[in-house]
Amino acid sequence: RSLELTPTWSVAIVCTLFVVISLLGERSLHHLGQWLSRTKRKPLYAALEKIKEELMLLGFISLLITITASYVSKICIKSSFFDKQRMPCHLPSSSKKEADHLLVSNRRRELASLENSCTEGHEPFISFLGLEQLHRFLFVMAVTHILYSCLTMLLAIMKVHTWIKWEEEAHTHVDNQEQLAELTKTLTLKRQSTFAAYHASSLWSRNSLLLGVLCFFRQFGQSVTKSDYLALRMGFVTKHKTRPRYDFHSYMIRSLEDEFKDIVGISVIFWTFVVCFFLFDVHGVNLFFWMSLVPIVMVLVVGAKLQYVIAKLALEDSGLSGPRIAGLKPRDTLFWFNKPRLMLHLIHFILFQDAFELATFLWVWWQFGWDSCLMQNRIFSYSRVVTGFLVQILCSYSTLPLYALVTQMGSNYKRAIFQEHIVDSIHNWKKAAKKRNKDH
Repeated sequence: RSLELTPTWSVAIVCTLFVVISLLGERSLHHLGQWLSRTKRKPLYAALEKIKEELMLLGFISLLITITASYVSKICIKSSFFDKQRMPCHLPSSSKKEADHLLVSNRRRELASLENSCTEGHEPFISFLGLEQLHRFLFVMAVTHILYSCLTMLLAIMKVHTWIKWEEEAHTHVDNQEQLAELTKTLTLKRQSTFAAYHASSLWSRNSLLLGVLCFFRQFGQSVTKSDYLALRMGFVTKHKTRPRYDFHSYMIRSLEDEFKDIVGISVIFWTFVVCFFLFDVHGVNLFFWMSLVPIVMVLVVGAKLQYVIAKLALEDSGLSGPRIAGLKPRDTLFWFNKPRLMLHLIHFILFQDAFELATFLWVWWQFGWDSCLMQNRIFSYSRVVTGFLVQILCSYSTLPLYALVTQMGSNYKRAIFQEHIVDSIHNWKKAAKKRNKDH
């Protein structure tokens, strides 16, 4: 029945449900934004705005597919041409009855026949059914990525919050240092010796290649120890000449929150990756499985590199890798291509790729069922789920916390080093200076 032949009460009920659900979601985001703005959490507010942009893009794509679906499904191609192309699954050598049964199992028989005006021997360039399935995939992927990134960042911040006791201990030592100058030297040497002794305790530490292997396995244990935190904090304070009482822990939290808006977004490059994935996902390649290995390999490599930076600083400070350096010397040359921020881009891709794998798994299960040819190899399917959870755990409790600490060892400090009121004062001063220059 079309709407002109549908009872008005049923139309009103459906419209009410859609409007109420949409308003609840919109109002929830609005109140969350007000709370973030009221509590002066500008980085998280910016991340929320980025999420709204992604949802708006998703809504526009959804509207575009809905409007153009009937027109795209009328573009006809010879069936013989389609049959020669490689596809994710083999064509079923079945009768029309079996084909109808396949459509019934996916609850889309009426969509498959809708708007199909192709002549015999031809079929739509992409059917109404295919567009509906693609529509649902884009929705599942975008929502999964947003939720996955938010959960990972939340768990990472909670992990970093557990280090606050070390920050308090550092402040306690600062109090002692202010009273007794001699104790300052003693505490400094004690921290550095503990830091160096842990990372230089193995003979492997004297060889760069073996040190890399050792750092690879160290990320599976306690990724950051108290000696690491205190020594790197002291290196940061010394390098950037901040006051000894500077709240380094709060600075790390602010910098993580500030970078969250970059992690939660889906860039044009990532959308291109999705398109390429659909292009090359043909039968027999098992692309779903092989791509699921990319996040786990990348997160292990990034974690090992971050551990290597810590070990390198410890070895330099102890004099085991060249002349002894007086205190830690943070610098960009410790990182790939002298760019500490490159780590953030790699973590962003890791989170997107892992969320993409989870989204495709859920979408295939939802749309095609567990018996689909895309789920034919059970070992590959189970492996994708297991690697997804491993990446989630490593990113949340090891890689992101390590990133928050180790990337402070670059040559420059981040914008979050200043409190929000100081940043606002600097911006106001800049505007006033520009206005004075313009007036004169």
